[in-house]
Amino acid sequence: MPANSLALARVPLAAFTAMGMMWGTFAAVLPDLKAMLGVDEAQLGLLLFLTPVSAVLAMLAAPAIGAALGRFALPLAAVLMAASFALPGQTASLLLFPAAMMACGAATGLTDVLMNARVAALENTHARPLMNLCHAFYSLGYAAAALTTGALRDGGAGPGLVMGSLAGAGLVVALFTWDVAGRIEGLARPKDKAAAALGTLPLIGGAIVLVAFMTENAAESWSALHIEKTLGGSPAQGALGPATIALTMAAARLGGQVIIQRVAPLTLLRWGAVVASIGALIAAMATSPAMAYAGFIIMGIGASVIAPTAFSLVGSRARPEARARAVARATLLGYFGYFFGPPVLGLIAGSFGLRAAFVATALGIALVLVLAPMMMRASR
Repeated sequence: MPANSLALARVPLAAFTAMGMMWGTFAAVLPDLKAMLGVDEAQLGLLLFLTPVSAVLAMLAAPAIGAALGRFALPLAAVLMAASFALPGQTASLLLFPAAMMACGAATGLTDVLMNARVAALENTHARPLMNLCHAFYSLGYAAAALTTGALRDGGAGPGLVMGSLAGAGLVVALFTWDVAGRIEGLARPKDKAAAALGTLPLIGGAIVLVAFMTENAAESWSALHIEKTLGGSPAQGALGPATIALTMAAARLGGQVIIQRVAPLTLLRWGAVVASIGALIAAMATSPAMAYAGFIIMGIGASVIAPTAFSLVGSRARPEARARAVARATLLGYFGYFFGPPVLGLIAGSFGLRAAFVATALGIALVLVLAPMMMRASR
């Protein structure tokens, strides 16, 4: 990978890494949060439903906030995101915990729109693919935090100490998002209606991202519980579930950085969906943690390229003056899956078991086979 790609994408790389660290911590500490709150999977899913509500509201406001704050927007959002993740581990209150998760959701939603818009602008300004690289660093941050969380849990650390410590580390990484030339152009909505129209491209692209993130984040969030509860694994083995997915996705996305220059995006999306579905079914049928890890690895390889490829297509196929807003719209739609995935699968798990939740994941990712051709024909 060219060193100048890393330098070029330094600011969004820091944001993606910090976000991965926060959600990797959350996924790996989820069994302890569940025990702290004294709830089952279905009840935990309900407690998490307010998280996407706050995220969506923040995403709706993100273009206006980004335009108003200029180069300060992404650094401020990333710092708030890291700080907010210290909160959920500090309370067992069924009223305060959802409020803490709402803070996490809002800060994450704001950061996500801004960092993806920044990557899309860099890609098109410098004619260099960067989206897979940035998403790979999300996965690396996620894996590192999940493994660290597993070690801390094995050492007897509670969720308050775990989340507070990793939030501090994420805050340090978030400080590297500062850039004097960090203003994201094109976020403000034009007054002219024709210029403001975005067409169906970000809608379909966002739907693909939604399916990919619903698969990715739900699997990461519930894999630890699946290994510990369904398969009888230890806390360290449970933490290895989300870490395995994240590490696999990081490696596959770094490979995707090269593959996307040689393989048609439509082909990449189709094969990614097929491979991810097979992996989810293997995880659902697992009889041991090792078999579950194999399923997670296959699922991670397939799912890894779907969202970055969809984001890149939205950015490259949108009109230049509408690019930032088109990516923001696709991000908003896509992260319905990122945030609603864990609670929806939590409800399925609570009603039918965690195996059924992973079967539902396999069926969901297969929708990309229908959506991908539609995206290539979408208006812009």
